[in-house]
Amino acid sequence: MPPAPTKLRKAYSNREHPLVCLRFEDGHEIKVYKNKVKTFDAYAGEVIKVLAVYDPTSSERELVESCRAEDLPDAETHESR
Repeated sequence: MPPAPTKLRKAYSNREHPLVCLRFEDGHEIKVYKNKVKTFDAYAGEVIKVLAVYDPTSSERELVESCRAEDLPDAETHESR
């Protein structure tokens, strides 16, 4: 049996787009509005897609980046505010 992946507490800060959605490998999404920070749990090695949403009434989304969970900043610095 493979070892269980490590759970990480991470943060994402949206400074550029009106709204971004963080899409996780299991399909769930987290919305992050402009000038906001969201903290969340992710697993080591998990790929997270960052999608920009310019028109909430449309289903169109633009891929901003794909990154691994361990590449995002840790949440401790954002949760202490």
